[in-house]
Amino acid sequence: MEKKQGLWREFTKGIVKENPVLRLVLGCCATLAVTTAASNAIGMGAATTFVLVCSNAAISLLRSIIPNKVRIPAFITIIAGFVTVVQLFIKAFSPALDTALGVFLPLIVVNCIILGRAEMFASKNKVLPSVIDGLGMGVGFTAAMLAMGVIRELLGAGTVFGLPILSGFMEPIIIFLLPPGGFFVFGMLIALAGKLSKEGKAPEATGCASCPLAASCTKIHEKGKGDAD
Repeated sequence: MEKKQGLWREFTKGIVKENPVLRLVLGCCATLAVTTAASNAIGMGAATTFVLVCSNAAISLLRSIIPNKVRIPAFITIIAGFVTVVQLFIKAFSPALDTALGVFLPLIVVNCIILGRAEMFASKNKVLPSVIDGLGMGVGFTAAMLAMGVIRELLGAGTVFGLPILSGFMEPIIIFLLPPGGFFVFGMLIALAGKLSKEGKAPEATGCASCPLAASCTKIHEKGKGDAD
């Protein structure tokens, strides 16, 4: 039971509390560039999640035999192999998505999220927790991408996944498809994620009872009182 709870914590931490985009502010270049449409956001998120899960698993399996001095080149080589698999798959089955993602698809190799999880988690933990960590971070990344993609496409083009939503209701606000609109939506989502994670919440007043030095403080106070008497 405790193990399941630990795995669940590893999975959920990447969705809001440690969301790689909205809380750790990693992978921002791709996030801002490809989220002009919700379909692009889903494609990029799915590709990144696949690479995260597979590279975490492979690096965790090989962590004991990869020399420490060459671990970063080894990590990048492993990640590049999985990115190549994803890129060839998308080229074969979804050429339109490959064109839409452009150079940002192969640039997953140097995405700070993937290399960061490899260095900070997969290289120090067993396979199953590493896979769960990669899956959670991938889901969090995809959710952030999708939220940005839906908002920008809806307000900038009046559609969601290409389906007209605001047709006849309001004119599209083109700026949301441009970099300034992307930064605006990005900032609003970061603020929302901070609110949901309760960052900056004032500490609760617990009094002296919860202090580990409460007993010694009482003794000192009583001693001082006795001396005064």
